[in-house]
Amino acid sequence: MAPWLQVLTPFLLSLLLGALPDQIRYSIPEELAKNSMVGNLAKDLGLSVQDLLARKLRVSAEKEYFTVNPESGDLLVGDRIDREQVCGKQPLCVLEFDIVAEKPLNIFHVAVVLQDINDNAPQFKQSEVDLNIGESTRPGKAFPLDPALDSDAGSNSLQKYYLGDNDYFEVTEKESPDGRKYPELILKRFLDREENNFHQLVLTAVDGGDPPRSGTAQIRIQVTDVNDNPPVFSQDVYRVTLREDVSPGFSVLQVMATDQDEGINAEITYFFHNVDEQVERFFNLDKRTGEITTKDHLDFETAKSYSLHVEAKDPGDLASHCSIQVEILDENDCAPEVIVTSVFTPLPEDSPLGTVVALIKTRDKDSGRNGDVYCNVLGNAEFVLKSSSKNYYKLVTDRTLDREENSEYNVTIVATDRGKPPLSSNIIITLHISDVNDNAPVFHQASYLVHLAENNPPGASIAQVSASDPDLGSNGHISYSIIASDLEPRALSSYVSVNQDSGVVFAQRAFDHEQLRSFQLTLQARDQGSPPLSANVSMRVLVGDRNDNAPRVLYPTLEPDGSALFDMVPRAAEPGYLVTKVVAVDADSGHNAWLSYHVLQASDPGLFSLGLRTGEVRTARALGDRDAARQRLLVAVRDGGQPPLSATATLHLIFADSLQEVLPDLSDDPLPSDPQSELQFYLVVALALISVLFLLAVVLAIALRLRHSSSSAGWGCFQPGLSSNPVTGVLPNYNEGTLPYSYNVCIASQSAKTEFNFLNVTPEVAPQDLLCDDTSWIPDTIGDTEVPFVSDSVPKTGKETVIERTGSQLPPHQRPDKLLGKATHPNFRSPQL
Repeated sequence: MAPWLQVLTPFLLSLLLGALPDQIRYSIPEELAKNSMVGNLAKDLGLSVQDLLARKLRVSAEKEYFTVNPESGDLLVGDRIDREQVCGKQPLCVLEFDIVAEKPLNIFHVAVVLQDINDNAPQFKQSEVDLNIGESTRPGKAFPLDPALDSDAGSNSLQKYYLGDNDYFEVTEKESPDGRKYPELILKRFLDREENNFHQLVLTAVDGGDPPRSGTAQIRIQVTDVNDNPPVFSQDVYRVTLREDVSPGFSVLQVMATDQDEGINAEITYFFHNVDEQVERFFNLDKRTGEITTKDHLDFETAKSYSLHVEAKDPGDLASHCSIQVEILDENDCAPEVIVTSVFTPLPEDSPLGTVVALIKTRDKDSGRNGDVYCNVLGNAEFVLKSSSKNYYKLVTDRTLDREENSEYNVTIVATDRGKPPLSSNIIITLHISDVNDNAPVFHQASYLVHLAENNPPGASIAQVSASDPDLGSNGHISYSIIASDLEPRALSSYVSVNQDSGVVFAQRAFDHEQLRSFQLTLQARDQGSPPLSANVSMRVLVGDRNDNAPRVLYPTLEPDGSALFDMVPRAAEPGYLVTKVVAVDADSGHNAWLSYHVLQASDPGLFSLGLRTGEVRTARALGDRDAARQRLLVAVRDGGQPPLSATATLHLIFADSLQEVLPDLSDDPLPSDPQSELQFYLVVALALISVLFLLAVVLAIALRLRHSSSSAGWGCFQPGLSSNPVTGVLPNYNEGTLPYSYNVCIASQSAKTEFNFLNVTPEVAPQDLLCDDTSWIPDTIGDTEVPFVSDSVPKTGKETVIERTGSQLPPHQRPDKLLGKATHPNFRSPQL
């Protein structure tokens, strides 16, 4: 460093620090260890230590060389700082940054001066230098050498060169226009090639540090033959002005030197001499023509000028030197920079107008008007910029925010300089809006109608209600509940429940359509905000029918003891004759209760037809001679459900014109037994009942005869006289849906044998007592017992026992006379009494 610069450095430092009265100033040496203390900011700023955490004191800078201890307020070194990397060779190295404090928002400017320490030794670019010097070179000739480089500044920089002891050379120091020292080798006396053609010297560079540091280079000198005219430049100094936006390869200048020698000794070669790395990086020199061109893009912000030194040398190593001073002109080639130092996000949606959202800093590396920057917000009317100190701006709210309308904002900040043409840059700040519970839940439907099939499994989901809340977090977290119902309040929990998180409604039991057709619920959606908001919705549940009830056959039906009825069909019945009707009901409703009737088995499939919907059994054709007198139909009753359910009924049909024809047929040629029906057990029961009734009739007849012994030959029914009082009874298996019949029983008072007479009763003829002295009966012997049959068309006379059945629902021609003692069972076998 030049002596005058060393003198001016303290003056410049005091001048700079005095020019910044608003700054807090510190001075530290470079290379301090990490977390070394620079100063106490809290004390210097007048802040209370108790308020430091709330004020969030922090450093706002591009490169954070320093940090702030949040508890003590000390300014600490963030990491080791190398002055040479930060400021290079500048005599004064100052790091400027800002300290930001919140609540309220304040910005403080801080300047830290980095003091140089002697941490770099001088170094030569080449450790060995070769020179060719002619033996005719006159004493006093100077040979410039490349300088040693020392990154330190001030007194720690390069100070002096020393040359090892010798008889021919000495070293002097020269200073370039930019203040750098370089050595020159001076010839003290004539060289004698024949005496010594090679000399080796040691050049030492020493800095001014304490202790001093040094570096060395070997100088090897070859003594050559005579070349007595060196090249000569047309100018010693050239001055050039360049725009910083010139492209690489741009021609800067062509230097030219002349040599009065002739031939090979006049051939001149040009070299850069005594230049730093920056010159070699940005400029190129043609060795033959001396033209200097740019090698890379120039940047006024990096370097405002360059000093180039060119050496012209002939083959005899005679050389001359010149310097080129290149001044760089600033162009508006740097766009402004926008630096976000603080962002306060997320921002509550109920923030008042004027709330500070972000702190922004601008910078432009250009100078003058090219570096003058102004900012504005692009497109977002909710925010505006307000200028703060220096190049700082505050981004504040200008309108009311609504997170449900816009949950985040991408705020574009545009910075523009005042150059010509102006350059601009922008940065996008993403601001997230935090939620406030200002929206109640809203159901997706105004009401819900749920169709539920009966017999659902308990615990199954039957519906789901859904509500939305545009709020976030707990403000938008919805829970569901049932708050009202038309069911009994105590029984509500046993019918349905709702999942508080998903809104799924569950059935707690299996519903029965036949017991509960529908019910009403009121559900509530409630958020978790403070205070919570809620909404209600109604739900109507309709319990639909399933095919869960099979048809129930009301007619024909079996007696409790398992015996079955039979129906008698006249032999002369025409096609279409109504024989009987299968009656069935189904507890289900709708299509599930729509019954259909089908023939599963038939003794003669073509003899009868069955109404699909009515269940009426009709003759399909007239009875033939070859047709059996006894027919059996197995009828299935099916409902319309899916899958369908069914029940079966067995019809026993006998073709006969009178009941007298039925009994011999039943005793002589019984129907083949049905393997699916009850067999011997029911036969034994039926025979036992017939025997008991027969014995009772005999006893009663004898008793009456003895009582009325005075009467000559009078017959009566329970009392003397020709008229009988009917005893009417009801079938023991009569219940809802069966077809009831009444029976009139008459017992002969004077008969040696018990006699039964079966009559068909028509609706036109009311039931009446019959006389027992009819002589037209025809006895038929079953074993030893005579069972008389009478014709419907022959009047009944004489003394006889009559069993009369009156049908209350079916026509008489569809209902056969029923044998007393269940003699009409299809598996009836007449016993030998």
